[in-house]
Amino acid sequence: MTLQSMTGFARHEGQIGRYRFAWELRSVNGKGLDVRLRLPPGLEDLETEVKALVATRLSRGNLQVALSLTSSENRMEAVVNRDALEAVLALRDQLGPTVVSSAPLSLDTLLSIRGLVDLREAEDDAELLSTRRKLLLDGLEAAVAALADMRAREGLALKAVLLGHIAEIERLALAIEADPSRSTEEIARRLSTQLATLLASAPVLDKDRLYAEAALMATKADLREEIDRLKAHVAAARSLLGEGGPVGRKLDFLSQEFNRESNTICSKSNAAAVTAAGIELKVVIDQFREQVQNLE
Repeated sequence: MTLQSMTGFARHEGQIGRYRFAWELRSVNGKGLDVRLRLPPGLEDLETEVKALVATRLSRGNLQVALSLTSSENRMEAVVNRDALEAVLALRDQLGPTVVSSAPLSLDTLLSIRGLVDLREAEDDAELLSTRRKLLLDGLEAAVAALADMRAREGLALKAVLLGHIAEIERLALAIEADPSRSTEEIARRLSTQLATLLASAPVLDKDRLYAEAALMATKADLREEIDRLKAHVAAARSLLGEGGPVGRKLDFLSQEFNRESNTICSKSNAAAVTAAGIELKVVIDQFREQVQNLE
């Protein structure tokens, strides 16, 4: 499966008889899949099918879906208000004895009576409406496919950027691991110096307290667990990027784990080179996480 960015745009136009239509889709980052629709009057019942169709190709992102529908010609029809016509005829019969009128009601007279005849756009028959609905959904499917393709192209570019960040995280982790300050001899030397300082300030320190302080110093000096976890997270991130698909949430979780280890390394560090590498590590991890926010 390919990686997808959550940002993209697609437009698909088409014609159905006298109608021209255009779908426009705009996608930005989102925690889940949020589809907002703008449909022409009379086509609101498409909402359920539109959302279901979008969900077949996309799993995350804030998506705006707009449909425009225009007609190349106006087909008008006259609609008679039957109730109003019967009321007019009844009034003529009622007034017959007092109003002499032997002529029948003319069309001009009927048209001049407000509300008796309305002119409106002719409605399409059921078969045409069904065909139009199907072709509109086919057009939407094409637009969603185009959007998914665009998001996939951006996802491919993001993958290269993220792999670069992961390589840099790995390089810094290995640099910290290889730093001379982490050698057994150097740790023993610093521990000896710290213990000498401790004994000088408290010559009557009891043996149990001395062992406790020595153990604490040794623990703080050891970055083995943090480095091992960083290596494991690097391997997991590469695996997810190779796997593809909607892995954005998992990578975001890994970025938090990367950050936790880098914070611990900086707090434990007692060497300038390790501290500098830890700070650089935090910068790269922030860049990694920022780019991960764009992934589906």
